[in-house]
Amino acid sequence: MGAKLASRSQQTLGVAGLYVPRSPTTSVLYGVVRSHLAAFLAEVDARTDGLPPFVVAEFRKFLRCGVLAHGFARVRCGDCEFERLLPFSCKGRGFCQSCGGRRMAERAAHLVDHVLPPDVPVRQWVLSVPHRLRYRLAYDHRLCRRVLGVFVRALRSAYRRQARRQGLAAGETGMVTSVQRFGGAVNLHVHFHTLVLDGVFVRDGDGALHFHPAAPPTDADVQWVVARVRRRLARVGLTGETIADEEVDPLAEESMALAGLSQAAVQGRAALGGRAGRGPLRIGADPDAPWVERHVPLHAHDAGFDLHAAVHVAAGDRVPLARLCRYLCRPPLGQQRLQRLRDGRIAVVLQRPWADGTTHLVFTPAELLARLVPLVPRPRINLLIYHGVLAPNAPWRRAV
Repeated sequence: MGAKLASRSQQTLGVAGLYVPRSPTTSVLYGVVRSHLAAFLAEVDARTDGLPPFVVAEFRKFLRCGVLAHGFARVRCGDCEFERLLPFSCKGRGFCQSCGGRRMAERAAHLVDHVLPPDVPVRQWVLSVPHRLRYRLAYDHRLCRRVLGVFVRALRSAYRRQARRQGLAAGETGMVTSVQRFGGAVNLHVHFHTLVLDGVFVRDGDGALHFHPAAPPTDADVQWVVARVRRRLARVGLTGETIADEEVDPLAEESMALAGLSQAAVQGRAALGGRAGRGPLRIGADPDAPWVERHVPLHAHDAGFDLHAAVHVAAGDRVPLARLCRYLCRPPLGQQRLQRLRDGRIAVVLQRPWADGTTHLVFTPAELLARLVPLVPRPRINLLIYHGVLAPNAPWRRAV
């Protein structure tokens, strides 16, 4: 049974079945961490109280990830007696490209094969929050879940409201959210990617559960959701302009170093060295490029909150759904996005050129390490969360 599941997932996701060993010590990121981590930690320790142990451990484990000298499993085929040595992985959740890529493939396969119903359409809703709130959410998971709860309830209300217009009472939908900590510029950008079953389930008079697809949302619908999120967060003192008790910074009390690096990463600026307070060098940028205002369908703003809902996957269209799930679960940096320049600096390739023509961002090794630090989440917190009928203990979970 396990082999069949693996085969179906690989076919859906387009993953080859042949194992090809990687060479971790030759990657650009490995070289940066190996050569500059000690000096970076020494500089941080000299300026502040040092980084929390879980962050330092993430970097230490990364240097051992995939290296045979640090442990391996010996795998042998019982039929042909073929053997292979499989090195242990670090299982890091911050920036390890290998572990992040494997986790992306495994989670996407699980969502496609076992979570999202095959005969139901799916819509992606992406919520971004103001910069001040991003900083607070980065290491306050309880607050992060609180904001996510407000967003999920607003989406649920929108779908149930549309269902009532169609004469469908007591409808319920399901969602799965990936809490992403990073942006395309290797910045700290906590935001929510939520896949919603695009409609509601209703139990009919005969007791059977039936799915009723929703009509495509309008720009006004998206604006209603983001405005509702902003209003409800304002009631508890969480808005783009002010945050209740903002003079109290629990992260700074825990670690001034992590707080300073996180604040700089949210703003996209360097935290250490001679370029402290400045953004990275841009390659391809046109300083005279005009500011361009573009209207994007199903995209709304409200006081620093940003909501996008244009990505939709039709029912039964599993290949685009698998691609979307991989996008939700992707790591911050792929191997191909890092390039070492002749002077030792690191160029990060942007996934899409910016409006001013920027295609690459250039960091010194220390600046890149400083950007990676806030991407490491706290241990033992969930970054993939299920809601509604997809929640583990939902009454309708088995029927869906």
